[in-house]
Amino acid sequence: MPEQSNPELPPLPYDYDALEPHISEQVVTWHHDTHHQGYVNGLASAEETLAENRESGDHDGTAGALGDVTHNGCGHYLHTLFWENMHTDGGGEPDGELRDRIEEDFGSYEGWKGEFEAAASAASGWALLVYDPVAKQLRNVAVDKHDQGALWGSHPVLALDVWEHSYYYDYGPDRDEFVDAFFEVVNWDSVAKEYDKVVSRVEG
Repeated sequence: MPEQSNPELPPLPYDYDALEPHISEQVVTWHHDTHHQGYVNGLASAEETLAENRESGDHDGTAGALGDVTHNGCGHYLHTLFWENMHTDGGGEPDGELRDRIEEDFGSYEGWKGEFEAAASAASGWALLVYDPVAKQLRNVAVDKHDQGALWGSHPVLALDVWEHSYYYDYGPDRDEFVDAFFEVVNWDSVAKEYDKVVSRVEG
């Protein structure tokens, strides 16, 4: 059987209480150590099942494992970006080339933010700012669960988790208040880094 690389839960890029008062230490602890870890474990288990089925030739359970890879893999990857997209010294607005591109593709920063907030209100999973390499532009995407409604080939540069476990302990049913709090801790340097990475690859 080929050796499988096991996915691992990356450590937070800051202390558990670093995002307070906007996101509590308790929520970050539960969210990272329990929820995110669960997606890592689910991905590892699904990969193990697929490897065993390939070796044995018995593909009972393969279809379910393929679905588990998609669901848990997307959950793992998006959560990793979500943590990186926040910082204790975050907030404010983007600048530089990212700001210019947002204004070019959405008309204004305010136009982008309003649309992103609408995606966050509509999604049953994630609001994402993605780079579309086909159209060569930024887009907002509302994704249900972790993988429903995604745009093929697009590269997320900003991820906001709007599952209830992200905010209910701190804000109850007021998701909009949580979205406002997220913008107080957005790490625009991280977003710009992801944007630069994909644009340099696609546009040269």
